[in-house]
Formats: sequence, structure tokens, C-alpha cells
Amino acid sequence: MPTSAIDAKDAAAIQAVKEGVAVCDRSHWGRIRVSDDERLRFLHNQSTNDFQSLKPGQGCDTVMVTSTARTIDLVTAYILEDAVLLLVSPNRREFLMQWLDRYIFFADKVLLTDVTDETATLSLIGSGSDAIIERLGAGAIIGQPYGNHVLVNGGVIVAVGSGLASPGYTLILPVSEKERIWSEILESGAIELSDRAWNLLRILQGRPTPDAELTDDYNPLEVGLWQTISFNKGCYIGQETIARLNTYKGVKQHLWGIRLGGPAEIGAAISVGDEKVGKLTSYTETVDGYFGLGYIRTKAGGVGLKVQVGETEGEIVAVPFVSHEYP
Repeated sequence: MPTSAIDAKDAAAIQAVKEGVAVCDRSHWGRIRVSDDERLRFLHNQSTNDFQSLKPGQGCDTVMVTSTARTIDLVTAYILEDAVLLLVSPNRREFLMQWLDRYIFFADKVLLTDVTDETATLSLIGSGSDAIIERLGAGAIIGQPYGNHVLVNGGVIVAVGSGLASPGYTLILPVSEKERIWSEILESGAIELSDRAWNLLRILQGRPTPDAELTDDYNPLEVGLWQTISFNKGCYIGQETIARLNTYKGVKQHLWGIRLGGPAEIGAAISVGDEKVGKLTSYTETVDGYFGLGYIRTKAGGVGLKVQVGETEGEIVAVPFVSHEYP
């Protein structure tokens, strides 16, 4: 059992996610504020979800895609009274500022502001999150749909959703409030979850990340991000490709979890017999063994399929963050 890869602190935090509550500092993630009169129309046209139907206090996940529907980033959007706040991956912050700016034309009433440095993001993860949310004065949000959020003391946005498949909440707050809120959360019994432990959980749960599962090689249907896609919202960048793939059930590969019998290398070929059927995109050691994410050709099969990953044997398993059922 490869426990050497996980120290006791990480192991305790991962256990807390399953049985209590952990807190992860995600302040290094990017935060982009989109404001002015045409902000919803603009975001509606630039990504896969339906922004025009959202009201202040709601939110959603959406995928930024290229004109050929290749994935750039999985973004969480929160609709405020006077703006939309986008939580973006750390390695996509500058790219998305430039990418979105390219689509703002002279007459458009849209303003982009990078507010990463003046804000912080904390995620509460686990079934014990509700008690802490109550203590922070945001109990009204408990039980509400994913992405819904409220504003509490000190300008703290408290939103439903941990960023992983586990239950929880995401807090976006002024950086001046971070120390106070962080201390209050730890005093309430949350265990600190490191970036390394977050990455381990995101792999086990199948949350895709840029430069691994989200690249020019894959589209959102192959990833399995159905919850981020509106099929009746009308035209947007990449829409034609996504609509065609959906209509003709043309998804050629899917992202799956792979339980591995030993260590493996990211980028390793995944094979069934002599035939290459995919590629390993992420890999981690866990307290229970070895685990990876990879794209597998649809025709090769799904859950239960025995595969060879480089020199290592593996078995395909479902991961909760993504789905491969046509809605």
C-alpha cells in the first residue's frame, strides 16, 4: 500500500472530507469580475451554459471552449446584483482575461476586471460543512441548488458547492477578511486540506483540470460535463460542434477513472490487448492504492473494462464528477 505518498496530515484531511469537514485555501485560483449592462449576454455567447436565464443569487458551472468546441477551462460563475464573478483555474487566469477580451467589441457594454489579488477563495468540503455555514451567518443557503449564494458580513460570498463532487460550500471574500474567516473555520473543527490532497481528491472524483483533461484534444461531451451544457440556449462559440455530437451520439471517447495495480506515468498509452484505446491524463497514489484518469475510446467499453496502462494493469471505474449518460 503506497502510504509513502500521503503524509498523516493529508490522510486526516481526506478522512475529514468523508466523515466531517475539511477546508481548502483556493486563493491561488483566478477570479474575474465581469460587469456592465451586457455581461450576461456576453458570457452566454462565450461558454456552454445558459446565463440569460440566471438571476442574482444563482450560479453555475460552464466550460470555456474554442470555436471547434475544444476545452479551455471549467469555470464556476456567480451572478451578483451588478456583476458576474468567475472562479477560474489557476493556470487559466491570464489566458482567459485575454481570451474573453478578444470578444469584446467597441460598442459592447462589458468590462473585465481581474480581482484575484484583492480577493480570496476558501472551500468547505464534507457533510459537516453545514454547521460551519450556520456559524458564519449563511444558514439560509443550506439545501439550496448548486451555485446559489448569499452575501454575509464583511462582503463574504457563500455559495453552494465545494468545487469537488463532495458536498460543501465555496467562499469568496475580500483578502482583508481571509485571516479572520480562516481562523473561525478552523476553530469550528474543520481540518486543513492541502493543495496536494485537493489534487488527489479531484483525481479520485474525476474533476478535470486544464493541461490534463481539458485541452485542445477534448470537447465537453467527451469529458462528461453535461451539467455545464445548455442544448437549447441558441448560438455560442463551439455550439455547432457540440450540438452535432449530441444529436448524432458522436462522442468517440470518454473520461473515466482507472483503478491501477501499480505506479503509472501520465501520458502512458492505455491498451486492451494489442490495441491502444486511450491515454492516461492524471495519476495519484492514494492510501488504498494507485488511481488515474484517462480517456478511453467509446467502442472499447466502460466500467469494468480491464486495461493495460503502460506496464501496469488497470480497471475502468466511474467517477462522480462526470457522467457519460446522454441526458
